[in-house]
Amino acid sequence: MKKIFASIVLLISGVLLHAQAPKTTDTILQKAYIKAKVENKNVFVIFHASWCGWCKRLDASLNDVTTKKYFDENFVITHLVVQESKEKKNLENPGADVFLEKYKGTKEGLPFFVILDNKGNLIGDSFFNGSNMGCPASEKEVAAFIALLTKTSKIDEKGLSVITERFRKNESH
Repeated sequence: MKKIFASIVLLISGVLLHAQAPKTTDTILQKAYIKAKVENKNVFVIFHASWCGWCKRLDASLNDVTTKKYFDENFVITHLVVQESKEKKNLENPGADVFLEKYKGTKEGLPFFVILDNKGNLIGDSFFNGSNMGCPASEKEVAAFIALLTKTSKIDEKGLSVITERFRKNESH
């Protein structure tokens, strides 16, 4: 009886540990590339951390009722957790720091984002005037973001206007 109980406890512990372990960057990206290929979209990869207020603003802007459909119709949006505080390092996706470094974002602050085609080729990023725009908010950042969306998506003028209006609200918060 003790052996059966111990086996059950080990099995449950293993399942819980596996369920709680963050997915690897490769796993997340492969899933995103497949979905993007099937749906004829690009992949919008956001590097973020739980402590990052601007990361939360970016997510809120992308998921706002006014803008969400434009992003969902054009991108597979995925998140990679990086640069967590010491006590939350377990939240980081293994390999995300290397992927962030590949795109020169390690020292750029968060959020940092890249836009990839469905094969993983870089087609855009959050660099603006030599540094990371993060969550676009200022008039110039939002204009650069709109130019990037124009290059990497099929969002029409109406959608771009709605996105501009929503992202400009980030400056006043």
